[in-house]
Amino acid sequence: MCGLLGFLTADVATDEVVHQVYEALQCGRHRGPDERGTWHDEHIILGFNRLSIIDIEHSHQPLRWGPPESPERYALAFNGEIYNYLELREQLTAEHDAQFRTEGDGESIVAAYHFWGTEAFSRLRGMFAFAIWDTETRQLVIARDRFGIKPLFVATGPGGTAYASEKKSLLELLGPLGLSRTIDVRAVEHYTVLQYVPEPETLHADVRRLESGCYATLTPGEQPKITRYFEPRFRVRPFAANSAEQRYREIADVLRDSVAKHMRADVTVGAFLSGGIDSTATAALAIQHNPNLLTFTSAFEREGYSEADVAAETAEAIGAKHFIRMVSPEEYAAAIPEIVWYLDDPVADPALVPLYFVAKEARKHVKVVLSGEGADELFGGYTIYREPLSLKPFEYLPRGARKLLGKLSDRIPEGTRGKSLLHRGSLPLEERYYGNARSFSDAQLRSVLRDFRPEWTHQDVTAPIYARSRGWDPVARMQHLDLFTWLRGDILVKADKMTMANSLELRVPFLDPEVFAIAEQLPYEQKITPETTKYALRRALEEIVPPHVLHRPKLGFPVPLRHWLRGPELYDWAAGQIAESQTDHLLNKAAITAMLEAHRTGTVDHSRRLWTVLVFMVWHGIFVEDRIKPAIEEPTYPVRL
Repeated sequence: MCGLLGFLTADVATDEVVHQVYEALQCGRHRGPDERGTWHDEHIILGFNRLSIIDIEHSHQPLRWGPPESPERYALAFNGEIYNYLELREQLTAEHDAQFRTEGDGESIVAAYHFWGTEAFSRLRGMFAFAIWDTETRQLVIARDRFGIKPLFVATGPGGTAYASEKKSLLELLGPLGLSRTIDVRAVEHYTVLQYVPEPETLHADVRRLESGCYATLTPGEQPKITRYFEPRFRVRPFAANSAEQRYREIADVLRDSVAKHMRADVTVGAFLSGGIDSTATAALAIQHNPNLLTFTSAFEREGYSEADVAAETAEAIGAKHFIRMVSPEEYAAAIPEIVWYLDDPVADPALVPLYFVAKEARKHVKVVLSGEGADELFGGYTIYREPLSLKPFEYLPRGARKLLGKLSDRIPEGTRGKSLLHRGSLPLEERYYGNARSFSDAQLRSVLRDFRPEWTHQDVTAPIYARSRGWDPVARMQHLDLFTWLRGDILVKADKMTMANSLELRVPFLDPEVFAIAEQLPYEQKITPETTKYALRRALEEIVPPHVLHRPKLGFPVPLRHWLRGPELYDWAAGQIAESQTDHLLNKAAITAMLEAHRTGTVDHSRRLWTVLVFMVWHGIFVEDRIKPAIEEPTYPVRL
């Protein structure tokens, strides 16, 4: 796990630009505090911050590799882990007599690219963002893993193209690229609706993201050519008679294999544990490979109950040594500027903060953790996926009748029982579902955003994705949409950014191509029933997960945000942010203040809406106003844990 930064010049790499790249690497020092280095030739500068996990004494980057006749033809900078690198090395040696000089996974990427071309990317089982420079063809290829576990930002201007794991590093290079820090107002509106900035956008108009499952080829002086090499498709295979138990065993077996490969490391591997089924399954399978497994959770004490109790009970049941990090409201508020700095773009998910603190605690003991991200998207874990069942009767109504019901729902007062059901039942799936993040109504958006444009909607993001899933069952379409929106916009961003902020590598065994190959075949009734979610997964884990966890709802790291924003914990902090923020040209601060006061009196719960705008205000204070200056310390950790 590491941090990349590279600059492909339109002309010639001057000493000044080489120096600027080296200095900009400092912004991503937390991603790789063990080593920092650069390599360059006349066209490209490759920069790298390394967090040593595999082949610690060797596999230094930027890494040079080539066939015997040209042993340093390629230069690689690579962030992530390739879990099948041993199998790839064996195959490449047998088929092509490939030769390797290290014991790491990086050489397997370059050798695979040399012999198989870009088709090699589909053979990589892992998480990655990497850049390979071919010194003979003078061509650069950058690529990102299937699901977007690892980030990769890109900026192209008259001076060339730069890419990085950290957007803040690219911001330091916009000058040499001939670009500016102009804010993308359309992305601001998308963020306010979705609570994250959807790919490929960022809040800076001149910086984009290479999307998950894509690679780009670049030649000096030309625009990047982007190609999608992976499109997740749910190819449902109905259960045959008497085949259910076999299919459940297949799920269990592929998860065992995935966790086993995700345990490959030359350092200690631990696990996050919330007490829910996903993290428990991951930890329970991991402990089979490391009987001394360490698990970690964070929690808040409130109303006489703590989620830490659930996770501790689960850790005891599977035999793990458990660590709990309690987070106070004061710590929560104080950490927000630092967390937003690490994020690069705002993500209005309150669970970011406890994740940051549990990662900080885990880094005292381990260098790698496993986690359960992705299980909900692959196996149908969100309660909202059950909505097509409840709305099924509406499908039998003519389109005109459904529109009339929608108009009727508009006349029903807010808060009236049945209003939401009528409204959502009147809409087709493409209009009513765009992920787990909706918080603002159109009327609320108009009051909050200065430059609200009704033509900029969630459908800018979702319509092209829905177009690729026509004919699928509604649950599969919702899962497919979430893979491109909520998963890579919120879940994986917070997982990567909060762990990397603490120089901790996070691995996600559910987001494995072999696991997906099984999950994509499940019919909707094996994912969603009127009583539960993730039905097939729960059945598959009956012999793995303790009974007290098996049917417990998803927990995550719940945050008492609604309560804190009404009391001394966060109200004063929130009011101060609104007063001091210089976002009047973008946000209607009077409307936001009114929202805060209405929330404080308890007349309505505005906590998620408030959190969305407050996180944006902090982001703006850091990256635009230069008003908020987070105290970012130089990371210092022992190499081995």
